Amino acid sequence: MTTETTPVRFDTKIAVLLREDLAPWQRLNVTAFLVSGLGTELPEVIGEPYADADGTAYLPMFRQPVLAFEGTKETLTAAHGRALSRSLPRSVFTSDLFATGNDHDNRAAVRAVPKDQLDLVGLAVHGPRNAVDRVLKGARMHP
Repeated sequence: MTTETTPVRFDTKIAVLLREDLAPWQRLNVTAFLVSGLGTELPEVIGEPYADADGTAYLPMFRQPVLAFEGTKETLTAAHGRALSRSLPRSVFTSDLFATGNDHDNRAAVRAVPKDQLDLVGLAVHGPRNAVDRVLKGARMHP
């Protein structure tokens, strides 16, 4: 029997891996961009809309926590390769995107670089817990 005080353990995991050398504002910006893609492609990760006691409606959010990790450039590159090899849903943020100012230019910047040469600063991934854990091998929880 499940009660409101019983901890919920999800079969899946949403994780964001950030390169350790990012400035604080970059970490927040990259995280927001990365997770925005997951909900559009994976509607099952989105919960029900919220409302306060006055009946004011708020948008739905992820139904499970988003775990944040950090690692070196090499850790990020390896995680990207593992996410691709496991065909896990993923989003990427490259260093080139800091110099663009719109969605069209963002996509063009990523499209211009082969996958093994992307200068990754962030990666979001969703999938079974054990698969995501393997993708994140070598990363550490974000402080």
